[in-house]
Amino acid sequence: MTERKPRKDAARNRAAVLAAADTLFDRCERPDDVTMADVAAAAGVGKGTLFRAFGDRTGLIKALYEARLEPIEEAVTTGPPLLGPGAPPPQRVPAVLDALLCFKLDNRRLALALEGAGGDSPYGAAHYGRWHTLLRTMLEQIPGLADGDFAAHALLAAVRADLVEHLAGPEGVPPERMRAQLADFTGRVLGAAPAGS
Repeated sequence: MTERKPRKDAARNRAAVLAAADTLFDRCERPDDVTMADVAAAAGVGKGTLFRAFGDRTGLIKALYEARLEPIEEAVTTGPPLLGPGAPPPQRVPAVLDALLCFKLDNRRLALALEGAGGDSPYGAAHYGRWHTLLRTMLEQIPGLADGDFAAHALLAAVRADLVEHLAGPEGVPPERMRAQLADFTGRVLGAAPAGS
């Protein structure tokens, strides 16, 4: 019985920390404004608990990012077409990129924090590798499209958090316009007519 209590406490603390970090990143002006001390205080846990559970600020940001991204990854893995398996690549690639853009728009501060965390290259992140592999695999199935590997990198560059933040910043491009621009760009890369034409 005494073994179970720490596990429940740890699970409760983890949930409280992720919820607190979620709120803080949503409300911050700049991702760097959110500190481990801020998260610990908002979650009602000690900083030691935070560091034991997540290692460091980057670990916390990654955990929160992965938790927020999970519904999209589930939809892509097991959901219905167009986002899920079964859709032809020329239709599925734009759907996946649109979902990623919408995610970045909805999670701008957190996405920026992750891409800038720890000085590591965003291209080495596990989630980047998963999206690149998925896109490359689909792109390689499109006849006449050369170099699916590079095309996957180029398309993912269009939904990088820093670019999304730059475009969506004060008096920037409205989200629907940005989505239309991405669809047009993706259509051109795939050699298809732009959506709506």
